Amino acid sequence: MASVTVFDQYRNLLFSIAYRILGSAADAEDAVQDSWLKWSAADRSKVADPKAYLVRIVSNTALDRLRAASARRETYLGPWLPEPILTSGEVPDVAPALLLVLENLTPLERAVFVLREAFAFSYDEIAEAVERTPESVRQTAHRAREHVRARRPRFPADRDRQRAVTERFFAAATGGDINTLMELLAPDVTLWTDGGGKVRQAMRPVHGAERVATWLAGVGSRPYEGVRPDQMSAALVELNGGAGVVFSGAGRVIATITLDLDDDGRVAAILNTANPDKLAAIRSGVVHSL
Repeated sequence: MASVTVFDQYRNLLFSIAYRILGSAADAEDAVQDSWLKWSAADRSKVADPKAYLVRIVSNTALDRLRAASARRETYLGPWLPEPILTSGEVPDVAPALLLVLENLTPLERAVFVLREAFAFSYDEIAEAVERTPESVRQTAHRAREHVRARRPRFPADRDRQRAVTERFFAAATGGDINTLMELLAPDVTLWTDGGGKVRQAMRPVHGAERVATWLAGVGSRPYEGVRPDQMSAALVELNGGAGVVFSGAGRVIATITLDLDDDGRVAAILNTANPDKLAAIRSGVVHSL
């Protein structure tokens, strides 16, 4: 019973680490389960610091899974996007746009970045978790930060602004209001759509305000996967620490949309996840506090 109590005490932390490393709720849950099996089989009488021990287990488990997933993602049909989750509370470091940037890091860089930037672990603690020297970890953390800053130099928009823009965007997109969409979109906006080859989506990112606005207006006026626009419902919810939209119809979740804003509050990126395999966490209704 004691081992269950200790593990449950840190379960949310372990999921939070694994999700940021993997970008997938399903894989993160599997990593936590694998960590539980290793924890339950360990000689816990020799574990001086259960938290550090469990962080090391889940970090290495997630790293192994990420290395395997990286090979699969190379043959993924269309753009690959992180798996969205319902959240409670402000957690800007799990924004889908940031998780997408983290895909450019090596698995080790990503793990080190997550442990350092999201959880403020010391270099010594991270070194123990990923089984490297503190100096090596320090260098890896520096490289990872530089890569992330180069691709995402701006700060996340505040929650009120993001929600207000998301509400206007949703109304304009569903109403086919191209003029308002053009006002909201940055000139160099990019639309990423992830159908995984299982549902109809753009197989390449769509670039530019005019092309993105036209694409959105067109999609909103046609049936999608057998569901007519008038049969769809949409809800503004909290996804990955910010405002997002969940589309449903015919008794199922169809897609999610999250926005990334630039420094002027315009939409710089739209992430549209529609692969049914990636919507399980939304269908479950489980709200994560990361």
